[in-house]
Amino acid sequence: MAETGPQDADTPQIARLKPYFHALEKGKSYFWCACGRSKSQPFCDGSHRGTRFRPITYVAKEDGEEVLFCGCKQSCDKPFCDGAHNNLPGAYALDDPESAENRAVPTVAADASGKALLDGGCYVRSIQDRLLKSRGTVKFGPMITAADGAKFQSLFYIEAARGASPVAAFGERDVILFVSAGKGAIEVSGRRFAAGENAGVHVRPGEAFRIHNDADAPMKVFAAACPLADDIAWAETMPANFDAAHPDRVVALDPAMRVSMGARFFQLLVDKRIGSTVVTQFIGEIPLSKAAPHRHLYEESLLVLSGGGRMWTDGRKAAVAAGDVIFLPRKQIHSLECTDPAGMMLVGVIYPGDNPSINY
Repeated sequence: MAETGPQDADTPQIARLKPYFHALEKGKSYFWCACGRSKSQPFCDGSHRGTRFRPITYVAKEDGEEVLFCGCKQSCDKPFCDGAHNNLPGAYALDDPESAENRAVPTVAADASGKALLDGGCYVRSIQDRLLKSRGTVKFGPMITAADGAKFQSLFYIEAARGASPVAAFGERDVILFVSAGKGAIEVSGRRFAAGENAGVHVRPGEAFRIHNDADAPMKVFAAACPLADDIAWAETMPANFDAAHPDRVVALDPAMRVSMGARFFQLLVDKRIGSTVVTQFIGEIPLSKAAPHRHLYEESLLVLSGGGRMWTDGRKAAVAAGDVIFLPRKQIHSLECTDPAGMMLVGVIYPGDNPSINY
């Protein structure tokens, strides 16, 4: 049990900094320890007697339901982890890439398609221009699909030249766009939004979109479709079915919106504030460092915007550079290292999930 200094009956103890993973049984009641004093963490053993704390009861909704019960007892989403542990002293641990164990981890090179395959289906992929297809003003290609082992989300690269692109659609899916280069507008089912570099855009299920580029330089856009899609569907005309109940669709990079996570930070772009309830897009910065290996309960795609480093899994690592895409399956242990003194910028999409700071 972690010690946090003098304790009293009104102060919860930190049982441990990381949350507790559990697969639950449908209908079973679980009594989460709120005081941190239980010897049967994360569950209550009666040690709260004499304090103001009482256990919180959670009844499992389905068999095999996977949850992360809070271990630090600081969560605002009790009994579950909300990432609060990341900003407690010693919580966001780093790993030494030059340790004897890490030096022995082999480096995986990319194959002819630009893909470096790591453990558990995790991989790093670079864009291969020769493999892109063309349609109208755009070049496009898949970066993450079911063929790569994805189960929840897919990711496509679209490079739009001057003019209006063809109309792209993904059916009844949430589509999260990210403009990685260029400036212009994204039209969503008949309504146009100005969008520049580092902007996220939400396209709601059933809607379609196209890219308007008025410059000579190409606009580069990544489209994450959730649930996953095999390919982009191109429509003959733009539908007039914009969901006016959610009028705000574009979120730009804003340093004032940064959320700290240890020495790192992230900003939520597309999330539930603008109507995306099951898919979350974030942008963040990693300083010169290697995070300790960890896992997530969501599937994640990452795009490296600047800087470079290495992606690590159980027993492999691969170089990453600006423009590369990283795919992370659920529960795959991993660590992203930044080797650039200026830091690494990246943008990510998690699905299903709403908080990129939750790890175990």
